[in-house]
Amino acid sequence: MEIGYKLAAEAFGPQELVRQAVRAEAAGFDFVEMSDHFHPWLDVQGHSPFAWTVLGAIAVRTERVGLATGVTCPTVRYHPAVIAQAAATLALLCGDRFVLGVGAGERLNEHVVGPGFPESAQERHERLREALEIIRLLWQGGYRSYQGAHLRLEDARIFDLPDRPPLIAVAAGGPEAARLAAELGDGLFATEDRPSLVEHYRAGGGSGPRYAEVPVAWAADEQTAAEAARESSRWALTGWKVMSELPNPVNFEAATTTVRTDDVRQAFTCGSDPERYAGAVQRHLDAGFDRIVLQNAGPDPDGFLDFYARELDQPLRRLRPAGATG
Repeated sequence: MEIGYKLAAEAFGPQELVRQAVRAEAAGFDFVEMSDHFHPWLDVQGHSPFAWTVLGAIAVRTERVGLATGVTCPTVRYHPAVIAQAAATLALLCGDRFVLGVGAGERLNEHVVGPGFPESAQERHERLREALEIIRLLWQGGYRSYQGAHLRLEDARIFDLPDRPPLIAVAAGGPEAARLAAELGDGLFATEDRPSLVEHYRAGGGSGPRYAEVPVAWAADEQTAAEAARESSRWALTGWKVMSELPNPVNFEAATTTVRTDDVRQAFTCGSDPERYAGAVQRHLDAGFDRIVLQNAGPDPDGFLDFYARELDQPLRRLRPAGATG
C-alpha cells in the first residue's frame, strides 16, 4: 500500500499548493495527487490554478514524493498530444515520479473551450480510448499520425521523452471504464470503495496499482470538521451523474442547497479520531485498492498534516486487506 495526499486545487492558490506538497513529503506521504480543473466546484472554494504549472513547481521543490493528476481529461479542453507532451516533460523534471491519471471529464471544466461536452457517456469513453491510443503512440517516439472517429493526430513527435513513460491510471465509475483501464491503462483510479470496480478491472486483465480517494475532514472536533466540509465540499455528495453534467459552480451551488452537516458526516470521516480514519482506509483496502489518497476537506491543512505524521502514518501502514497474510 502507498498513501497519498490530495492537493485541493479548487480550494488553494498555486503557491499554497506547492507549500502543502512539500509539507506532505516531510509528513511521510508517498505521493501527492492534484485535480486538473478549469473551474472550482463551488465559488466559495475560490481557486483553480493551472495544474501542470503547479506540478512542475512541485517536481523541482521535492525529492522523494510521487506526483499524480487526479484526473486529467485529455479529450476536449486538451488534445491528447498536449497531455502526452506535458506528462513526458513532467516525468523528466521529477525523475520518474509521475503518474498520469486520466478520465472522461466533467462538463464543468470541458465546455469552456466552445465545441461542447459530449452528451453521451459512450462517446466520452470512445474519446478517452482514442486519447489513450494517441498518448501511447506518441510515447513510442518518432513522427506519428492517427485518424479516429473523434480525434486526429497529424505528423507529430515528442522530442523530450523519459526512458520509461509514466504510468497511466484510468478513472472508472463503472464496468466499461474499468475494462478500459485494464486494456489501455497501467492502473485504476476511483472515488468510491466499490469492490466491483476492482473486480471488473481484474477481469479485464488489469494488474496494476489501484488508486482510491478517501474523503476526510480533519479538525480537533467533529462538528467543526463537518461544517467546514459542508461549506467547501458538499458538491461531492451529488454523485457522478450530476458531477459530470453541471456546467458551472453556480449550478453546483443550486444542486447542493439541501445538503446538511449530518449528510456530510455520513460521507466524510470527520474529526480527529485515528481509529475512524483507519476504518475508512480499511474499507478501501478491503475493496481491493492499494493506493489510498486522503482527501482532506477540513479547515486546517497544516493541522491535518501534523495529525497524519503524528498519529496516522504508521498505524495506517500496518493495515492489511481482509484475508491478507504476512
